[in-house]
Amino acid sequence: MRAVVQRVSRASVDVDGACVGRIAGGWLVLLGVGREDGPEDAARLADKILNLRAFEDEQGKMNRSVVDVRGGLLVVSQFTIMADCRSGRRPGFTDAADPKTAETLYSHFLALLALSGLEVASGVFRATMQVELVNDGPVTFLLDSRRLF
Repeated sequence: MRAVVQRVSRASVDVDGACVGRIAGGWLVLLGVGREDGPEDAARLADKILNLRAFEDEQGKMNRSVVDVRGGLLVVSQFTIMADCRSGRRPGFTDAADPKTAETLYSHFLALLALSGLEVASGVFRATMQVELVNDGPVTFLLDSRRLF
């Protein structure tokens, strides 16, 4: 699994003009599921996101996690994160999971985050969505459950 994780002061996602998910401050997570991914990848990535110390403490240093600051998590499925753009001009998506597998792991990932007791919001799987955010910092990380980068 791969994620683009952005620290936000607010974020929301709309489908067909209606807001389906919104958080005040915390993480916006754009999530891609690979065809080789399984529940262990979801668990590893959820743990990393929940415990990544990228929120500021009293001295302005990134020493707090989203759990520490009681932030929210807005998770949006985005299969294009799995794209291979290394050659040619058209992205390849052979590394992306099939929709059924991806949706199952996306739902599992959301359930794991919900165990934290934090506010967890999401987009709608396979829908065309409009994501709005205010990146706080800006702070953005690229994460991979297999630690490829």
